[in-house]
Amino acid sequence: MGFKVGQKVVYPNHGIGIIEQIEQKQIGASSLPFYTLRLAATNSIVLVPVSNAGEVGLRPPISSGECEMLLKALSDDFATAPGDWKDRFKEFSDRMRTGDIFAVAEVLKHLTFLNHQKPLSFREQRMLERSRYLVVSELAAVCRL
Repeated sequence: MGFKVGQKVVYPNHGIGIIEQIEQKQIGASSLPFYTLRLAATNSIVLVPVSNAGEVGLRPPISSGECEMLLKALSDDFATAPGDWKDRFKEFSDRMRTGDIFAVAEVLKHLTFLNHQKPLSFREQRMLERSRYLVVSELAAVCRL
């Protein structure tokens, strides 16, 4: 999948960014094209090789039609997460790394529920904040909510 300059994209676990340019970089003996991506959250620049964009999970934001599906997924019931926080943290970290906003929404649901039950560990609290940011920023960027 090719992206264009000015297009909004989602970089897994970092959120929405904009492709500022596509430039050639000299790596060893070969010249490779890179996406220069500016992340909205931190205003930082990330270089992503065009050939590896799919592997790192770079994707377009969800469509406006998927906004309703995401909101519904957030309101749906869910299965209980593992009881041990270490197992839960590993499972949730794997979901967060996929870059799939629906998987991130599941993490958000679970951790929000657990946060109402008992205090979260420091690492889970940070993951809750990160998942909330990722879901809210994508909904705001695409669905104007």
